[in-house]
Amino acid sequence: MQKIIRSVLFILLVFLNFAADAAPEPVPDRQRGEGPFNRLILRGVTVINGEGAPPVGPMDVIVEGNRITEVHNVGFPGVPILEDDRPEIREGDRVMELEGHYLLPGFIDMHAHFGGDAQGVPAEYPAKLWLAHGITTIREPGSFNGLDWVKNHQRRSENNAIAAPRIVPYVGFGQGADGPFLEPEQAREWVRDIAKRGASGIKFFGAPPEIMQAALDEAAKQGLGSAMHHAQLDVAHWNVLDSARAGLTTMEHWYGLPEAMFEDQVIQDYPLDYNYSDEQHRFGQAGRLWAQAARPGTEKWSAVRDELISLDFTLNPTMTIYEASRDLMREMNADWQQDYAHPNLWSFFQPSRRAHGSYWFDWTTADEIAWKENFRLWMTFLDDYKNHGGRVTLGSDSGYIWKLYGFGYIREMELLQEAGFHPLEVLQSATIHGATVLGMQDRIGSIRPGKLADLVITAENPLQNFKVLYGTGHFRLNDANQPARVGGVRYTIKDGIVYDAEELLSDIRRMVKDARREAGTGPGPARLPYIPE
Repeated sequence: MQKIIRSVLFILLVFLNFAADAAPEPVPDRQRGEGPFNRLILRGVTVINGEGAPPVGPMDVIVEGNRITEVHNVGFPGVPILEDDRPEIREGDRVMELEGHYLLPGFIDMHAHFGGDAQGVPAEYPAKLWLAHGITTIREPGSFNGLDWVKNHQRRSENNAIAAPRIVPYVGFGQGADGPFLEPEQAREWVRDIAKRGASGIKFFGAPPEIMQAALDEAAKQGLGSAMHHAQLDVAHWNVLDSARAGLTTMEHWYGLPEAMFEDQVIQDYPLDYNYSDEQHRFGQAGRLWAQAARPGTEKWSAVRDELISLDFTLNPTMTIYEASRDLMREMNADWQQDYAHPNLWSFFQPSRRAHGSYWFDWTTADEIAWKENFRLWMTFLDDYKNHGGRVTLGSDSGYIWKLYGFGYIREMELLQEAGFHPLEVLQSATIHGATVLGMQDRIGSIRPGKLADLVITAENPLQNFKVLYGTGHFRLNDANQPARVGGVRYTIKDGIVYDAEELLSDIRRMVKDARREAGTGPGPARLPYIPE
C-alpha cells in the first residue's frame, strides 16, 4: 500500500513539475549587444550600489573587459563636472555620456522558468525580455526542459554566444528517475548524479520525510543549493519549519509557511468537495489559507519567524505570479499584453481545466476579496521577517497566470514596496540578497571594483517610481500637458556587453507580430466576446 501511495504522489508531482513534452526552440546565436570592451567608461551616473547605500553621484565607472575596475566620484549634483576631476580618456576607450542617468547592479530573478512546449514560445522570447528589464542572472528552478538543455544554454550564456542572462540551473527533485524514491539511498544517489552532471541545486515539491531528510543532507554534502514549493500533497507532514531544520536554503512562493503557524488545527480547512487536481479548488482555497494561521505579532507567529531567521532561511515569495487572483481584470489588461503577449502564451493563459494556472473557471468577487486578505497577511509576514533580519529575495515565476517575462519581475519590485520595503530594500532583494543565496556575492549583486560588469542604466530614478523600469515605461503628463510614456531600462550590461534595451524589445514586438500574423489572431490579444447566458 505504501508503494501505491508513493506512486500516486510521484505521478502528481510530475504534474506539479509542469514538465514540457518538448523543450522550446533554443536561443539563437547572439546578434545584439556590443563589447566587451578593453575599457568602457560610464560617465556622470548616479550609482545605486545594491547593498543598501543611498544613491551617490555624479560618478564615473570604468569597466575593463567584463569587470568593474574603478568607481570615481567626480563632482557634486547641480554643478558642472570639471574634466580635471575625471578619469583620463584613452585612445580606444568606449565612452558613454550618461549624465542624469542611474546605474544599478544587474537584477537577479530567483524564479525564472524558460517555459516549455506548453507555453509554445521560443527561448529567445523570455531571454530578451529578461535582459530588456535589467535581469542579468536567473535561477532556473527545475530545468524541466531537461538539464542538458539548460546546461547548454548556461554554457552559451557564459561564453556570451547568446543574448541571455547568466543561468544557474536547479533540477526538479526526481526528474529523470524511473519512479518515486522508495528508499533514502535512492534519493542520495539521484542527488549525487545531478551534482556530477553540473546542476547547481534542487527544487523540491514534497516527499516522505525520510526521503526529504536524505536528499537535503546529500545536497549539502554535494554543495548544492535547495529550494522548495511546499505542495499541499505533502505539507501536512512536512512544512517550512521541517524543511529549514533539515537544511533547505530557500522556499518558493509561500505554501508551507501558514501551515507552520497553525494554532488550533494541523490541516488546512479544505471544503469536503475539494479536489487538488481541480485548479480552481487549488488556488481558490489557497487564497483562504493565511487567514487560518496565527495572527501577526502572536507568540506562534514570532516563534516561527525567529526560528527561520536563526537558520539563515531565505524567502523567495514570487507574489507577482498570484496577483491575478486578487485582480484578474488588471492582469488580463495590463499595458504590456497588447504588444508583448505572444499568441501561444496568451492562449496558454486562457481558462482551461487541462492547464496549470489557468483556473479562471468561475472566479468571483469573493475569491478576489479572499486573496486580497491573503496578500495583506503574507506581506505583513514578509516585512516583519525582513525587519528582524531575515533575507527576502526577488523572483517572478513568469510565464504563467497572465505574467509576461521581465514585466512580472518589475511588478514584484512594486509588490515588495507595497509590503513595506523601502525601495533600497527592494533593490537589495533584487541584487545582493539573490547573489548571496547563489553563493555569487563576490562576483555579482552590487557595484564594486572587482565584480562582474552586470549593470542596469536608466534615465529615470527607479527609487521614486519602479514603473520607470517597465519595458512599456511609465504613463504620465509631460510639461506640455500631453500624456506621455517615459522610462524603461536604457541599457543592460551583462558580463561587459552593452545591450540596448529598446533594440531587444523591438525584436520581441516583431516576434509577437509575426506570430500573431501566422496564427491569424489580429493586432493584439484575442478577447472572448460577451455572450449573455
